[in-house]
Amino acid sequence: MIVYALLTTFKTAMARLPRYVIPGQPQHIIQRGNNRQTIFAAEADYQFFRDVVVEAAGRFGLAIHAYVWMTNHIHLLATPTYADSISKTFQSAGRKYVQYFNYTYRRSGTLWEGRYRATVVDSERYLLSVMRYIELNPVRAGMVAHPRDYPWSSHRSYAYGENGPNLNWLIQPDQYLNIERTDDARRQAYRELFKAEFDANDLQAIRDATHKGWALGDEMFSGMIETLGERRAAPAARGRPRKKKKNGV
Repeated sequence: MIVYALLTTFKTAMARLPRYVIPGQPQHIIQRGNNRQTIFAAEADYQFFRDVVVEAAGRFGLAIHAYVWMTNHIHLLATPTYADSISKTFQSAGRKYVQYFNYTYRRSGTLWEGRYRATVVDSERYLLSVMRYIELNPVRAGMVAHPRDYPWSSHRSYAYGENGPNLNWLIQPDQYLNIERTDDARRQAYRELFKAEFDANDLQAIRDATHKGWALGDEMFSGMIETLGERRAAPAARGRPRKKKKNGV
């Protein structure tokens, strides 16, 4: 169900697209290393980043549902409680991690590419697809053959019930809980989702929405976001607009 709540936009410069933030509505979030440089060089780096993100998310009201830490970027699927939950979480965690990373590797300067990218997600239509997209990143990158083989993602929690320090802070979304009635059946059903080939249209829709700042959803969802926001929430229709006849039809 779409959460109709106050929509806020954040603008850092006129050339930048505003971010849409709807408290209670999931977002797919990406943060990259500057010039695609490595941001995790050792196991301790992943662990430190996890700790500062979890701490900040708890403090600022960001419920994290799914994640993957890649070597040079990260993905989150998370729901903000407040309009500034995402921005404050990333500001706090990002600052602490840069300080840690620069001190550890005797470097200076920026680590992140810039501001994070994010898109509001139509949870009924796309939430499980975004979870799959996030957890399949290491497979698409050729790092592992199956998402269960990658330790720094949420896949093992949802598909196999693992609940160690890497996973016990995840907030399971309703769309996952409603797959089946029992934990075992739910995990089996979730594993089955990964046996099917990822729909090419969904894959392109997720990529376009996240990188271009569109809302990820159907026309009704995008229309709602567009009505509340200050710019288009979906690509403009191709072709010239139709001319109205003299009678107004």
